[in-house]
Amino acid sequence: VDVNAGGWLKYQDFLKKFSSGLVTMPSSTFSTTSSASSTKPVTSAMLEPQTPASSRPQTTAACSGPVLNCEPIENKIRENIKHSWRKILKECKEKDVSKQGEIPVSDFLAEKLKLYLSEEEVNQITTKYDFKNNGKFAYCDFLQSCILFLKPQETSLLQRMIIQKPQILLNPGPQTTSFFSAVLRIQPQILHCWRPMRRTFKSYDESRTGLLNIPDFRQVLHECSINLTEEELLNILEYYDKTLSSKISYNDFLRAFLQ
Repeated sequence: VDVNAGGWLKYQDFLKKFSSGLVTMPSSTFSTTSSASSTKPVTSAMLEPQTPASSRPQTTAACSGPVLNCEPIENKIRENIKHSWRKILKECKEKDVSKQGEIPVSDFLAEKLKLYLSEEEVNQITTKYDFKNNGKFAYCDFLQSCILFLKPQETSLLQRMIIQKPQILLNPGPQTTSFFSAVLRIQPQILHCWRPMRRTFKSYDESRTGLLNIPDFRQVLHECSINLTEEELLNILEYYDKTLSSKISYNDFLRAFLQ
């Protein structure tokens, strides 16, 4: 291999021995920047030919079904459901043999349930609550959205909220069928006595944190003639005390029934 008088390798001549074409190399005068960049490892991506952006194949993202806004329909039937949800729940449970909280779409008979919906409205409702795109209607989620308010509701500036939205949003646990059943069972009693219940919650909350420990929370419910089974209490705690802090926000609890 040829070297110059100073013993330096003529790398251009050296590389030409392994290439059939002329290799154009950078100037022998290196700047600090170019020297630093030359130390970066060469990756396979650098060696691949670049394809113009316009000719690259587009990746199709996985598309879920359209999210339908059925709020006007749900508002239309909410009052009827408030008075007949027990009957609806009972009939749906009878058809839910596998106890999964869903029934075949064809079994959701709006006329029989006296919801007074058009065929198009029924199609929109059943499409929205067919979460798995398997032809099943998630009746638990449907009733929950019409009766309970587990998600913060949009309000106008002129609309007075019964319980103000929290500064720190609730990070809830799973909404299981058992949780839904437990909350739905006590819903009429909560609506009947929520004002004295909230006053009692506050009297137990001496530090004004908005939180109660589990025994105090259960005691307040007991004083309002609301008795939870161990299983029901566990299901409620799984939702409202996801982090297992042994504390529950009584405002978050009441807000689900009152927004």
